[in-house]
Amino acid sequence: MHHRAHYLRVFWTFFLNSAVREMTFRGNFLITLLTRTFWFAAQLTLFELIYRSVNTINDWSREEYFAFMATGMLINAIVETFFMPNCANFSELIRTGNLDFVLLKPIDTQFLISFEKVELAQLNQVVLALGLLGYSLVQSGHTVTLTQAALFLMYVAAGVVFFYSLMIILASSSIWFGRNQGLYDFWFYITVFARYPRSIYSGSPTGEVLMFAFSYVIPILLVVTVPARVLLGKILVPGWLTFVLPAAAVVSLLVCRSVFDLSLRSYRSASS
Repeated sequence: MHHRAHYLRVFWTFFLNSAVREMTFRGNFLITLLTRTFWFAAQLTLFELIYRSVNTINDWSREEYFAFMATGMLINAIVETFFMPNCANFSELIRTGNLDFVLLKPIDTQFLISFEKVELAQLNQVVLALGLLGYSLVQSGHTVTLTQAALFLMYVAAGVVFFYSLMIILASSSIWFGRNQGLYDFWFYITVFARYPRSIYSGSPTGEVLMFAFSYVIPILLVVTVPARVLLGKILVPGWLTFVLPAAAVVSLLVCRSVFDLSLRSYRSASS
């Protein structure tokens, strides 16, 4: 318990430092808030226009699709708030030699690298996503049970863990490649598939291949689809599909830890 409390205090220090940094550059903070809010409004407007012409997209009504969209925004907002800036900075630590100082600190290196910076401006996306989710559920008329809400939170957490693990794996490659901008681009390219429900890929040979690959090889399509369907009562619980995402989260976390440790063993300090 004392060990856990120690890490919580460290994280709280990181959070306060990030708040001070954001308030030092208030203009940049406000611009980021406005930019993210504009992006949020643009996404809503796009699908509002689409649903004026159709009643459903595949088996998703307007309100259900907005709930799906809100779930995806929530997961991405959490990842971008806590992990994205830190993973993106990992290659810079290696290039400048500052990773040496990180390794000397009496704390788990992966924890330090993962949580040192918090992008507080991205938290407005969490608020907007929760607002859209609440609106969607009210408009759909679906009554969310306590079990559905608990499972939804569990699957959202599993989705965050999966995305985080994928980012750490890609960030760790910086030790071998020096710079890994292309690999970060790869992360964005494959995660774009999570923006759309898994079911829309069915019906064509290419779509079926993509659906299989991104459901069972790299389960990108399940990260948002499973929690959204569980919350809306559109998926059988428990069902075989509901076990894939938690299992993938656990496996990916173990793999990312192994890759991270392996990369550190391959690291040669700036002074060597």
